[in-house]
Amino acid sequence: MGNKELTKLALIGAGQRGRIYADYAFTHKRAEIRYLVEPDSKRMQEAKEKYGLDDAHVFSDPAEFYKLGKVCDAVIIATMDRQHYEHTMGALQLGYDILLEKPISPDLQECLDIRNLAMENGCRIMVCHVLRYTGFWASIKKLVDSGELGKVIDIQHNENIGNFHIAHSFVRGNWRNSDIASSLIMQKSCHDMDLLTWIVGSKAKSVSSFGDLTYFKAENAPEGSADRCVNCKAKDCRFDARKAYLPIAGDWPATVLSVDQSQAGLMKAIEEGPYGRCVFHCDNNVCDHQVAVFEFENGVHATFNLSGFTNRMCRTIKIMCENGEIRGDDGLNEIEVIRFASNWQTAPYVKKYQPDLREGFHGGGDSGLMEQFLDLLDGDDVENLSAIDKSIESHVMAIAAEKARVEHRVIDLQELRS
Repeated sequence: MGNKELTKLALIGAGQRGRIYADYAFTHKRAEIRYLVEPDSKRMQEAKEKYGLDDAHVFSDPAEFYKLGKVCDAVIIATMDRQHYEHTMGALQLGYDILLEKPISPDLQECLDIRNLAMENGCRIMVCHVLRYTGFWASIKKLVDSGELGKVIDIQHNENIGNFHIAHSFVRGNWRNSDIASSLIMQKSCHDMDLLTWIVGSKAKSVSSFGDLTYFKAENAPEGSADRCVNCKAKDCRFDARKAYLPIAGDWPATVLSVDQSQAGLMKAIEEGPYGRCVFHCDNNVCDHQVAVFEFENGVHATFNLSGFTNRMCRTIKIMCENGEIRGDDGLNEIEVIRFASNWQTAPYVKKYQPDLREGFHGGGDSGLMEQFLDLLDGDDVENLSAIDKSIESHVMAIAAEKARVEHRVIDLQELRS
């Protein structure tokens, strides 16, 4: 890069997601992290030391940081879902380009307000729909667009959340309650809504949906259970926080519990923090499983199933086309293309391959997203694959699906768009 000055970034929200993006830019020497906003004192101190910041460049409240005016090239906003609107609007008013963690906002009008102000002020927003930046999903999209198997007729898509993951994030964790975060289908699966509309190449027209919180509630607690795992007398519970976190110290999701990853540090978090609570005695209200059926404007139909009752944590898809089908498993990084045969005795043509896989979370999507965001800031001729105007469609789909589930009816998405 020669003597070119490094891009200057501010990190607003130094939790797991924000640190992944900022750490990539910092360790690859693509940008300087010049300012930090983080209310948690331990996370603040760790990030402050890593990025070499002094007290004048560290804040606990975005409003205090924004009082400085525009002092960076762009900001990374990775705060909690219902904080995005306030924090993003503040950045846009100063003219910042933004890397914005999904969801944009759980509220559709707030999403539209953010988009409109970004357009009005000429600001670029890249929403963290990281799966668009993976080799796996880019290959699926390329296969569909090639027309090799003809037009898409219908799709089966599954998000297998993983039983330990739903217990961690959506029963004990930050996204357990839609009143303080988002619905499950918005928080976890706006990624999948984005994949579907991107692969299909069309907006959704209507949706029906069903789901519930079936398992993670008090009536299913085992005999002898207590509010916290350390006080529990139930035998052989797989959700015992000591089983869940102590063996994987230093790795996700144990790293979410505490900056201190020693056994003593993790035990303190288990004894005192939210991740040591019994999964049957939490204040969670989001679904633990949900299904949705979409009709798209171009006639394609898709079924979507998200479930916390899987062992693996992956996405699987089957795309049924005029002349064959595409099957994919992003956890195995395997894609299979099958051409239809003339009869059941003739073996079909089958092609299997594994796309290029880069390092990092989400199949390399996190690093791919950050690399493209930095390229965009550097003035390179790259497409903003997850620009705000594209990403809103996934939020319309998620909001409509949740509305269909709650109201037990088919939702015409034009109701929301209008």
